[in-house]
Formats: sequence, structure tokens, C-alpha cells
Amino acid sequence: MNRPVVVTGLGLVSCAGEGVESHLAALDAQAAPRTDTETFAPYPVHPAPAIAWDGQIPKRSDQRQMEAWQRLGVYAAGLALDAAGVKDEAALKQALHLVVAAGGGERDYAVDGAILTGLREATDPGAYLNERLQNDLRPTLFLAQLSNLLAGNIAIVHGVTGASRTFMGEESAGVDALRIAQARVASGQIDAILVGGSYSAERPDVLVIHEMGGYLARGSFSPVFQRGETGGFILGSCAAFLMLESADHAAARGARALARLEAVASDRTRRGPGGVAASLETLWRQAGIAAPDHVLSGATGLAPITAEERDTLGRLAPEARLRALGDVIGHGLEVAAPFGAALGAALVADRGAREVAVTAIGHRRGEGVLRLVPA
Repeated sequence: MNRPVVVTGLGLVSCAGEGVESHLAALDAQAAPRTDTETFAPYPVHPAPAIAWDGQIPKRSDQRQMEAWQRLGVYAAGLALDAAGVKDEAALKQALHLVVAAGGGERDYAVDGAILTGLREATDPGAYLNERLQNDLRPTLFLAQLSNLLAGNIAIVHGVTGASRTFMGEESAGVDALRIAQARVASGQIDAILVGGSYSAERPDVLVIHEMGGYLARGSFSPVFQRGETGGFILGSCAAFLMLESADHAAARGARALARLEAVASDRTRRGPGGVAASLETLWRQAGIAAPDHVLSGATGLAPITAEERDTLGRLAPEARLRALGDVIGHGLEVAAPFGAALGAALVADRGAREVAVTAIGHRRGEGVLRLVPA
């Protein structure tokens, strides 16, 4: 069985604002996205917009117990449910499946600082560290599990209580979340699923982590494909969720199909010279991309893989309008592929695009390509 899978709801939040229209406007604009170059200087970030959280997270107690990346995700998930017309459909949401791509949770900076300071004077650093980790960390601060809390909060706040699955692993996580979600609906295992992710860039800990790898751009904003030999990405606070349904399920409830999402192609290659180009060409064929009028690239800005992707896309789709997501919302790691898919669906639905190709090439390893066409 290979049922058509359609997109029926989109929830988007980034430095460009919230909702589909603000992001289509940002996609059309040639101006640089809103950038904060001072808070974490010399590293720029694309900050989240001002959001009235009550619109999708009505309880203040729920808002308080979430970290920023969780609020962004829960809010975007609510926007997608609203757009799909299922926000008040309790029975549908009880059976609605959920796939989330997200990283680990946020650090308790005060505790981190106190532990590092205390280690300097500790007579037995090992024993001191074990004691502090046991007594000072919050019980929820097991970072590998915190991404599951986003799925849990979506279930609590929005009543989405079907089976859920969470992916971690940077850009590849977003690709796999979409791949699994699309495949489950297409195969007939389920009729509908909510898929997406969220990322908060305004965190000293993630900036430190990526700077240790030499991945961050510095100074003022420059377009992704013009960052040259120095390269680097500019992180962006963002969230994107999509409601996916079988075409028959959407039609039966009278929902508008925004676009059809074809099978998502993914790969994981060794990053030698030419590796990205070869992988991208293979994935392009696997995704069945013919002659797209739009290509949305999740390129990070890192050299040399960004230049390799740009050149390959120029050969594969010379007539397409190429736009880097990093020039619109910044780089959101796990969110790159879902955000690209959501913007691609919006281009099909609201701009009359015939075929949109979306790429998500990871900054270390992991590649993905997907295709959206009219429903």
C-alpha cells in the first residue's frame, strides 16, 4: 500500500514571526533576517519573536514549567492543529500520533557555575563532583530524556494522546521524523500524525558546544551561500509542526490538502571530498524530484559542504529558485527539515508552486531530501 500523504496544517515560529504568511513574506524578502549580534557576541543568533503564549498554552503553570524550546514547540504544534481544524476534535486528537525531533534540554547555568567553581578548591574532585551531581541537578535534567518532555507537553496541553516517538541527532533527526511519519501514513498503519520539532538558539550552552567544534559564524549576518572559506552557521530559535494525513482521511473530514508529501529520502555518508554531491544526487533520484520551481536548502553555511551543495543544486535544478533557510530563519538543527517541509507546503498551497525540493544536509553527517507537489 502506498497511499498519498497530504499536509493539512502548519505551525511555524521563528525570528520571522509566527504563522504561514509572515514566513512566506520573509521567504520573498531579500532583507537579512532579524539578528541579535550583541547578546552572545561575537556569535550572532536569530532570536525568537515576542509571543503571547496564552494563545496556545493557556495555563500559566504549564508555561512556567517549560523551557523556551519546549514553549516554542508546544506553541507551534497548537498552530498546526488549529490550521488543520482539529484543535477542538477531542476524539481525533486522542488517536493522533506524534513524532518530535528535538535536542536535549537546557542547562541550569547557576548549578554548572557553582560546580565548576567548587571543583577548583575540592580536595577530592571526583567525590565532590559526584555529590554535587546527585544533590544539585533537578530530577528532570537527564538531557537525553528531555526531548521526550516536548512530546509529553504537547500531549498534556493539546490532548494529542496517540503513540509518540522522539528523535534526537541534530539535522538527521528532523529528516527521520518526517521520513517515519510519512511512511507510516503512506503504508496504512495510521491515518494522521503530527510531526515537527523546536530549537532554542538563545542559550550559552549550545553556543559553547558548537563553537568547540568550530561550527559557528561570527560577527554580522551574511547570506548562507556567501560565507566563504570561514563558513559557519548562525543558530535560530524556531519551531515547525505539520499535520500529515492520508488523502482519504483528510477528504472525509473536509480538510484542505495544502500539498502532497512524497517519500522522504535519507542518507548518512562519509564526508570526504565529493561525498555530499554524490549523496545529494542519489537522494534527488530516490525522492523522484524532476524539475522543481523552488529549492529550499537547509545548508548550514559551513565550508566546504555548503559550496558543494550549492554547486550540485545548480546542476540538478538550474531553473529553480534556490533559497537557503538560514537566510530566512537561521539554522535550527533538528528543525531544519520540518521547517523546510512546512515552507515548501506553503509555497505549493499559497504560491502555486508545481514542485518544491527541500534539502537538509547535516553539519557533521546525515543528509535528507524531500519533495512536495500539489495535492
